Amino acid sequence: MPLPKIEDARNLSDEELAEQILAVKQQLFQLRLQKATRQLEKPHQFRHAKHRLAQLMTVEGERQKAKASSPQESVAQS
Repeated sequence: MPLPKIEDARNLSDEELAEQILAVKQQLFQLRLQKATRQLEKPHQFRHAKHRLAQLMTVEGERQKAKASSPQESVAQS
């Protein structure tokens, strides 16, 4: 199973992005629980989930920075 692409995360709306972040965090919790109880069959799922969370958080940060810089640019232009 290939790692997810960041373009998939960039195509999400803000609400979907927040939902995905929450879902991946819950998935990581479940994976840690399975690992602690020695029920984890596919340890590569950790890598995929952490990679996906990093992508989602990056896109969220990009959007927040874009929103924060937009009002300042419009004030500077006035």
